[in-house]
Amino acid sequence: MNRLDAMQTFVRVAELGSFTRAAEGLDLPKASVSTAVQQLEAALGTRLLHRTTRRVELTQDGRAFYERAKDLLDDMDELQALFQRGAQALRGRLRVDMPSGVARNFILPRLPQFLEAHPQLELELSSTDRRVDLVREGFDCVLRVGTLGDSSLIARPLGAFRIANVASPAYLRRHGVPQTLEDLAGHRLIHYVPTLGARPDGFEVREGQGHRSLPMAGALTVNNAEAYQGACLAGLGII
Repeated sequence: MNRLDAMQTFVRVAELGSFTRAAEGLDLPKASVSTAVQQLEAALGTRLLHRTTRRVELTQDGRAFYERAKDLLDDMDELQALFQRGAQALRGRLRVDMPSGVARNFILPRLPQFLEAHPQLELELSSTDRRVDLVREGFDCVLRVGTLGDSSLIARPLGAFRIANVASPAYLRRHGVPQTLEDLAGHRLIHYVPTLGARPDGFEVREGQGHRSLPMAGALTVNNAEAYQGACLAGLGII
């Protein structure tokens, strides 16, 4: 295995925290993966990984090497893409995470045509509204709505869509239609949080180029888009 392949193998082990999972993803024997990392450590003269029976973790030198190796491999991929002519079929395994609403409304309806155009691509699609850990959970990329919270990640905007606060007709018949922000004191909000136990943001109000959160009462908190929409249709509050 050449030095570049060894770097790719090391990066995969570092991201997945496992020689076994890295070997499965790279379609290589586990022994080959382990040997590649050992040879890389010998060439560099330092230990890159702490190995235990339960988990593989980066050493301090390993973290520094991982960051530089990842940048170098990304540059190599970009350089190679410059000289690829035309639309070529994608191949390999791609692990992606996205919100359930985006997957249901935008991705899944178009997925048959995409996979037909790229028959050698193996797609692992995770659909969750929580913020996943790209490195620890082994995701190649994620799609998210809103601002980027972790500045160490690289984000590229793909598009925009409008959002609106809504309530079911049944709810509005019972509680009336709020006309001002002050009217919201007599209404209930269906709270949404990516992880249960987190503090809800409240009702978001646009202010210039930004927004602020207005606390509102509400008897229900949910953590996924389908439950969020379902609760609204059931007349449990405003979303």
